[in-house]
Amino acid sequence: MRQSAGEKVYERVGPAKLRGSRRSDKELWEALLAMAVISGVYIFVVRWTHAIPAAGGLFGHLIGVVGFLLMLSTETLYSFRKRAVRAQWGPMASWLELHIFSGIVGPFMVLLHSSWKFNGIAGVTTLLTVIIVVSGFIGRYIYTRIPRNLEGIELVTPEGQAQSTALARTRRFFAIWHAVHIPIGLALFTAAFIHIGAALYYATLLH
Repeated sequence: MRQSAGEKVYERVGPAKLRGSRRSDKELWEALLAMAVISGVYIFVVRWTHAIPAAGGLFGHLIGVVGFLLMLSTETLYSFRKRAVRAQWGPMASWLELHIFSGIVGPFMVLLHSSWKFNGIAGVTTLLTVIIVVSGFIGRYIYTRIPRNLEGIELVTPEGQAQSTALARTRRFFAIWHAVHIPIGLALFTAAFIHIGAALYYATLLH
């Protein structure tokens, strides 16, 4: 079933295909593995230097830049793929997995970049990062309550009145979540760009 711009599309399926549409938690385990590896490297640097890596140091800059790029990809790539309905860029399910993976690992690296100092605009950015990650987990939970195929199209199955009401309520919750999540993301990246601009100003122009 094709989806045109601005049109919400549903695919009617039977119970067998619905059972096959359930999502796994693969991307969560991959994110946890990546975080464990990054933590191992971080601990090694701490033990080697006998100090918490400074945000302005080489290692601090490295994990901060990589973490920010991952966060930026979280907010852009998946959105672009959702709008490129006719593009043959792989199934939406794979892009959603990448979205979740980068949305967990990126903020974790930014948290390590902070050197555990949360004052000023850096503190605001860290706080918004934590909020957006928690919001992302909530959104993922709601999203997976709505049956979809690999292209992200909602699956419509024969169902009773109770199931239909529950699904309608879930769709309503997801719409509310989306309306809250997007402004938080915009606020986060506004704070992040201000923080980056200030860091570049103090690190280069004042020296």
